[in-house]
Amino acid sequence: MSVLPVRLVGADQAVPCVDGSERPYLSLDAAASTSALPAVVERVNEFLPWYSSVHRGAGYKSQISTAAYEDARTAALDFAGRSDRDDVAIICRNTTEAINHLAYRMRLGPDSTVVMTVAEHHANLLPWTRLDVSRRYVECGASGTFSVDDVVEALDSGPVPTLLAITGATNVTGWIPPIDEIVEAAHARGVEVLVDAAQLAPHRPLPATADYMAWSGHKMYAPYGAGVLIGPRAAFVDGDPFLAGGGAVDLVDLDEVIWTDPPEREEAGSPNVIGAVALGAAISELRSFGWDAIVAHEQELAERLRSGLAATRGVRLLGPALDVPTLAVAAFEIDDVPHALVAARLSAEFGIGVRHGCFCAHPYLMRLLDLPRNVVDQYREDVRRGDRRRLPGAVRASADLSTTTADIDRLLAAVAIVADGSPAPVTYRQDTATGDYWPEGEAAPWTSGNRSLGASCSRG
Repeated sequence: MSVLPVRLVGADQAVPCVDGSERPYLSLDAAASTSALPAVVERVNEFLPWYSSVHRGAGYKSQISTAAYEDARTAALDFAGRSDRDDVAIICRNTTEAINHLAYRMRLGPDSTVVMTVAEHHANLLPWTRLDVSRRYVECGASGTFSVDDVVEALDSGPVPTLLAITGATNVTGWIPPIDEIVEAAHARGVEVLVDAAQLAPHRPLPATADYMAWSGHKMYAPYGAGVLIGPRAAFVDGDPFLAGGGAVDLVDLDEVIWTDPPEREEAGSPNVIGAVALGAAISELRSFGWDAIVAHEQELAERLRSGLAATRGVRLLGPALDVPTLAVAAFEIDDVPHALVAARLSAEFGIGVRHGCFCAHPYLMRLLDLPRNVVDQYREDVRRGDRRRLPGAVRASADLSTTTADIDRLLAAVAIVADGSPAPVTYRQDTATGDYWPEGEAAPWTSGNRSLGASCSRG
């Protein structure tokens, strides 16, 4: 019997709704961040009494902490299929920091070319676009997919690139590119490959043949602020590190620095030991479930979620056709209902948490929405004036290891109510600065006085 679904920390936490009742919270925003696995929390709590500085303390607790930190590093390498290679695992904050770290360390210049896809998360787009390098892009079709041939065409359409930076799975539609074949094609042309595995790592085995890989603990049930960058040791031996400070050096004089060996030279300052321990525990727990069980669980959810949305009147499902395998992620629109209002109603009326906006993947979503250039230009002018009410976007529901088929049915029933054209039970007002909606009324805590103005969900 499968151990999945598994309860996560905070499962079924009661949240208030505008009708005055409380409902068990249904989190369907795993593509953004996940709650912790109980085993991760247990491991962290077990470790905390032994916490101390790592790599630079002679005390017993420092020895214990250093061993735990290095065990997590080894676990990350094993998880990435790198046990038999001279690679390093650099512990950092998240995928975004990992890719920025690599972009700095590769020392690319005007003679370098980076190939990316239009489906990239901003974490794997912006670090490369701000470099003084040439860039080429792999386009996608109307369904948001591309083929190995499309990637090869981009690789071959100019000077040989230095790097192909590509997502392992999109955070918008859950589509999984044929990454192993893509890496093989790139290597046949002498091109190194970075895989942004943030969305892939909790759901599928990682592509062991990629040169570089980055992912985050907060998306794989270890929300303690650690991520990892995997790459060849040789890539980090020469030159100064991304961050300069204590722990990254062997000797410092006022006019000379002798950097230490990688990976320590890439981890200046006191590292996030707790985050590393949590990440290692999450890796261990995922392995105990087994990929077969994880994939089977998610395939059932993905089929029910995507087919259910596609069959709901007034709903448009974005992304690949239903017969194309994806993660348990679905992006959708509801006719004549702004995406921000859909998300607000699902939360305030039904206790369901989803994401709305562009999901930190603006170029990709603009293509999925098939927005004309002049429309996008108008949105841009609105934002410059501080008006985010009409920002384009969609709604995204994404499942995790705790999600059940009953949870999917609960979402589908709520979406059907929002989509059927019936008036909402309360009035919603939209904030100009954020674009988000807030219900009017006195059902605590959904009062205007309880609203804290924060960043718009649509931003990213």
